[in-house]
Amino acid sequence: MPPTLIELHEIPPELLGCAVAIGNFDGVHRGHTVLIRQLIELARRHSGPAIVVTFDPPPSAILLPDRPASPPLTPLSRRAELLQELGVAAVVPLKTTPQLLSLSAEEFFEQTIRSKLKASAMAEGPNFRFGHNRKGDTNLLQELCQASQIELCIVAATSDSGGMVSSTRIRELIAAGELSAANQMLTQPYQLQGVVQPGAQRGRELGFPTANLAEIKSLLPGHGVYAGRVQLHSKEFRAAINIGPNPTFAEDRVKVEVHLIGFSGELYGQELRCQVLTKVRDVQRFDSFDALKQQIAIDVTRCESFEHSTTSQ
Repeated sequence: MPPTLIELHEIPPELLGCAVAIGNFDGVHRGHTVLIRQLIELARRHSGPAIVVTFDPPPSAILLPDRPASPPLTPLSRRAELLQELGVAAVVPLKTTPQLLSLSAEEFFEQTIRSKLKASAMAEGPNFRFGHNRKGDTNLLQELCQASQIELCIVAATSDSGGMVSSTRIRELIAAGELSAANQMLTQPYQLQGVVQPGAQRGRELGFPTANLAEIKSLLPGHGVYAGRVQLHSKEFRAAINIGPNPTFAEDRVKVEVHLIGFSGELYGQELRCQVLTKVRDVQRFDSFDALKQQIAIDVTRCESFEHSTTSQ
């Protein structure tokens, strides 16, 4: 089922009176899962749907225009897909504009939560901020909800041995290539989605043809070779994924090359979704074509034998 993305001005009557959670929800991690469970319970109690309101683009893109844009963990469509799998009825992306960000906390609450959503309940995390300059906090939200007879539940943050589970922490792990640790905090293994384009054909010459992914909109893991999985034509393939430059051939351009183990056929122009599970090794330079070929054979064997345990939700 395609994810249900609905603009705020197009919300149908059956979604009004909802229980709502507002936030970026980037990555859709275990902490988000706990909050969404509480949101669904509120929706059940109030006989309405569970709705998530998110932002597109993230507010930081407007507030910090001089800072280089950082790709999300999950593009909007993937985020909506994951939230829907958790039981959310619809995701409402707010178009982030200077006008939206200039609204005071009280104005945002009145215009979005009360007037347009007619919310019956809300669930938020303890660090929730809203309104101009993030002046609204959970204390103000409690006051506004109480005055409007909207039930509010503040959901405690989820933590593990490394600290609070957060999108920022997951982002740092992925950028460092620590996919196993990042995946333990996500509801689904980290995914790269792109379109297969022609490459230099070196993988085919080496005996390990690769699909070269372009148009990737999510954060790339740190350079390295990774074990992964690809769902294609209703069949799952193990995969060896190379992310980074190719120093053996003096190529500095960062590429994402995916070898589907056991697959034969053409993939050009197709969209591919790759789960990135764990890092196998760093990118390195080899002295010869044969040395590279031998190492790739070792990488493929390791990727094929890797077993990924599903994260608990």
